[in-house]
Amino acid sequence: MSTFVDDFPAEAKVVRSSMYNAFVALAIGALMGILQTLYRTDVFHFISAEQYYTVLTAHGVFMVISFTIWFLVGVFAWAVISSLDRGVEDLRFTWAWFGFMTVGTLLAAIAIFGGFMSDPPEVLGSELSADVLFTFYAPLEAHPFFYIGLVLFVVGTWLAGADWFRSYLAWRSENPGERIPLPTFMVLTTMIMWYIATLGVATSILVFLLPWSLGLVDTVNPTLTRTLFWFFGHPVVYFWLMPAYLLWYTLLPKLAGGRLFSDPLARVVFVLFLLLSTPVGIHHQYLDPGIAEGFKFIAMTNTMFLLLPSLLTAFTVVASIEHGARQRGGEGRLGWLKALPWKDPVFTGMIFAGLMFAAGGFSGMVNAGMNINYLVHNTLWVPGHFHLTVGTAVALTFMAASYWFIPQLTGKQLVGRSIALVQVVLWFVGMVFMTNAMHRTGMLGVPRRTAEPWYDGFEYAGNVAEHNFQIALGGTILTLSILLFFVVILLTLLRGSKGGVEGSSIPEPLSGPDHSPAVIDNLKLWAGIAIVLVIMAYTLPLASIVERGGLFGPDGMRSFPSGNPGFLEYTSLFVQMVIQNATEVIFR
Repeated sequence: MSTFVDDFPAEAKVVRSSMYNAFVALAIGALMGILQTLYRTDVFHFISAEQYYTVLTAHGVFMVISFTIWFLVGVFAWAVISSLDRGVEDLRFTWAWFGFMTVGTLLAAIAIFGGFMSDPPEVLGSELSADVLFTFYAPLEAHPFFYIGLVLFVVGTWLAGADWFRSYLAWRSENPGERIPLPTFMVLTTMIMWYIATLGVATSILVFLLPWSLGLVDTVNPTLTRTLFWFFGHPVVYFWLMPAYLLWYTLLPKLAGGRLFSDPLARVVFVLFLLLSTPVGIHHQYLDPGIAEGFKFIAMTNTMFLLLPSLLTAFTVVASIEHGARQRGGEGRLGWLKALPWKDPVFTGMIFAGLMFAAGGFSGMVNAGMNINYLVHNTLWVPGHFHLTVGTAVALTFMAASYWFIPQLTGKQLVGRSIALVQVVLWFVGMVFMTNAMHRTGMLGVPRRTAEPWYDGFEYAGNVAEHNFQIALGGTILTLSILLFFVVILLTLLRGSKGGVEGSSIPEPLSGPDHSPAVIDNLKLWAGIAIVLVIMAYTLPLASIVERGGLFGPDGMRSFPSGNPGFLEYTSLFVQMVIQNATEVIFR
C-alpha cells in the first residue's frame, strides 16, 4: 500500500514543511507557556513582571495562531490532494503562499520578541515591541511589523485556499456530475467561512491599527476595532477546530477498524459551521458598554445554535468508532470499547481530545449565556475553557495525528510508539489538572490576563494557593508531554526505518454522499446565506458603534470637519486623510 509521499512526492514536501513550521511554533509557544504559568502561580520567576506580557503575547500568537494554522494548511493540502487524487495545479503558487505565511510569521515574531529587550530599538518610528496579546485590538498598540506580519500571514492563507479551489475546479472539469469528495468538501466550506471571517480582521488592521501604529492617524475607536476583531475572533476558533473535525471524521473510523457512519451528516455539520460560526462574535463582548443589550441577546441566541453541529459530530464519530470496534470483535452495550486500539497513540490521543472538547462545550455554554457570563468573563474561567478547546481538542488532535502524518510524509516507520502513547496520556492528565483549577479559580473571581492576580489587603474566598499549585503542576506535566512529543518526532526523522508504513487510503463511509441531496454540495448557495446572516448580525451593531464613537473614536473627531458626518462621509474623509498624511511622510 502506497503512502502519500509515494504518490505525491513534490506536494508531500510542502505538507511536511508546513507541519515542521507548526512544530517550531509549538516549541516556542510551549516554552512561553511554562514561563508564564510558573510566574503567574508565583512558583518561580524566570521573567520580570514587564516581560510577562511579552511572554503571554508570544504564547498566544505562537500556540493559537501560528501552530494551529500552520498545521491546518498542511492537513488541508493533504486532504484535497489525496481525496481528489491529483496534484496541485502549480507548485510555484503553492510555495508562494507558503512563503507569504513564513515571512508574516517572522515579522510578527520580530515585533513580539523585541519586547524582551530592556531598551527596544526604534524601527519605523516606534519601539520594536508587541505586548498586545493574541487578541490584538485597541487600545493596546503594537509595532507595525506585528500588523504587517499578520496581514502577510492571512494573505498566505487566502492564497492557500485559492490553491485548493483551483485543484477542485480542475477536478470538477474532469469529473462532471460527481459529488465533491468529503475531505475536499470539508476544506472548501471551511475556507469560505475563513474568507468571510477574515474580512473583519483585515479591515481592523489595514484601515485602523496599521495606520495608527505608523502615525498616519492619531486615534482609533477601541470598541470598533474590538468588534471587528471578534467578528474574526470567534470563527477563527472553528478554523482551528474544523481540521480536527476532519481528522476525527476520516482517521478515527479507519484507526478503529471501521468506516465513517454517515457522509451526509458530516457534510451537514460543515455547512452549519459555515453558516453559524461568524454571526456570533458579539458574545465575546457582553461586558462592552458600547454595544446595545439587544444585539448581545441576538448573538447569544445565535451561539446556542452552534450546539447542533457539535452534537451531530459526537453522534457520528462515536457511531463510526463503535462500528469499527464491532468489526474487531467487540460485543455488548459497552463491551465493544475494549476492542478499540487503545495502544495506538494516534487513536487514543484523538479520543482524549474529543472528551476534553465535550467538557469545553459545557464550559462554553456558560460563556455563551449573558447573565452567567457576567460572573466569569474577565476571570481565569475563560482561559480554562480555551485550554479545553484549542489547547486540547485541537492541539492534542494535531499532535496525535502527527504520529500518523510523519510516516506518511517521510516513508519512515514511527519510532517510540510507547513513548508517544505516554505523551498523549500526559497531555490529557496535565490539562485535567490545569483546566480544572482554572475554572475553579475563575469562579472565585481571580482575574485573567494579569501578571500578578493578588492584591494587598484582599483575600479570595477559596484556597487559591492550592489551585495555583494545580495549575503549575498541570503546566509542568504539559511541558514534559511536549518534550516527549519532540523526542518521538526527532527519533522518527533521524532513525526511522524506511518502508512498512500503512497506506494512506481512507475507507468508504457506510452511508455515502449519494444518500444526501445534491443541494448540500452547492457551495455558492451556502456562501450566499452565510454572507446574508453576517450582514443581518453585524450591520446595525457596527453602525451604532460608529455613530456613537466615530470611525476613529471621539478624539479622532478633531481630524474631521465640525458636525456629525455619516458613515460614507467618514469613509471618504478617512481616505483623504490617509493620502494626505502619507504624502507628508514621503515628501517631508
